[in-house]
Amino acid sequence: MRGMGNMQNMMKQMQKMQKKMAEAQEELGEKRIEGTAGGGMVTVTVSGHKEVLEVNIKPEVVDPDDIEMLQDLVLAATNDALKKADELVNQTMGQFTKGLNLPGMF
Repeated sequence: MRGMGNMQNMMKQMQKMQKKMAEAQEELGEKRIEGTAGGGMVTVTVSGHKEVLEVNIKPEVVDPDDIEMLQDLVLAATNDALKKADELVNQTMGQFTKGLNLPGMF
């Protein structure tokens, strides 16, 4: 019967951790992360859930004769923002998986 007390305690700890993880996920969704390209000519803002929220393009970078450059800048800024969002997710959620070798988790 002694094992049941340990099991209940462990279940309570797991429930606490699940609640904290859910709160951390919610907080991530509220974070805004910016990625830039072209020395700030293009800025992309994403949430911590990796949703693109804004794309800002300075007028002086728009050249109708060189659409490819603008496309490359938007792509680079988006990738920069998503990379930063990944780093934030790993930093935030990694605290819950410290010491556990769980492939594919954050």
